[in-house]
Amino acid sequence: MRIPIFQVDAFTATPFAGNPAAVCTLAEWLPDDVLLAIAAENALSETAFLVADSAAHPSPAGADHHLRWFTPAIEVELCGHATLASAHVLLTHLHPGLDTVSFDTLSGRLEVHREGDRLRMDLPALPPDAVEAPPALVEALGVAPVEVLAAGRWLVVLDSEAQVVGLSPDIAALAGLDPPYVIVTAPGDPAGSGADFVSRFFAPGAGVAEDPVTGSAHCVLTPYWADRLGRPRLHARQVSARGGDLDCELAGDRVVLRGRCADYLEGTITI
Repeated sequence: MRIPIFQVDAFTATPFAGNPAAVCTLAEWLPDDVLLAIAAENALSETAFLVADSAAHPSPAGADHHLRWFTPAIEVELCGHATLASAHVLLTHLHPGLDTVSFDTLSGRLEVHREGDRLRMDLPALPPDAVEAPPALVEALGVAPVEVLAAGRWLVVLDSEAQVVGLSPDIAALAGLDPPYVIVTAPGDPAGSGADFVSRFFAPGAGVAEDPVTGSAHCVLTPYWADRLGRPRLHARQVSARGGDLDCELAGDRVVLRGRCADYLEGTITI
């Protein structure tokens, strides 16, 4: 069997930055263990699999495509950068005449629209709640937080961008947390990133020590920073080694993310 594959750097305008995602287009779903094996072989934070809506594969949400996301270790319920990459493949390479594409996913129907040289993506908002900081979390990070919140993952707020950039957590210790997913954030430095806020995301529970640029994390970050800064539209920078930029907007119970994609690879998987 030969499967088309694209590798796209999401949330960046240039290759070798942003977050790389593999996008595989399928005529039929393969067994889950095969999908996971492909994702493990790709060794990227996410591999997206697409199956077009059809009589054989009808979408309950009336979407154009079914979309599933796999890390090298597990299937996940929501992935922003691989959704953006999937939309880029469809709107740029496979159906360049379209301006909108929709996906049926484990997180419901998601839409992505062409907006000039960027793509606009609509995801669910996940507002975090303040919680008491678990000692194991603080110890694993090695820094005292300003506050800690949670929304299916930990949100740790620090004083400065420099602290976020310089953080060197104990990944093995983070993997022992419940849940083993940690977002670390701080206000942006006008002399540094120039962003309204910065972040990093550690996901050892998904087999990803640090994710370079994470759309789903901004479903948590956007409600927090929109409330803290008193405005719904914000510029974010994920300050991983690769780095990436996101334009974030809180729209009721949804988060709108805007970003660019850069092509890196197009080929065929043989299994």
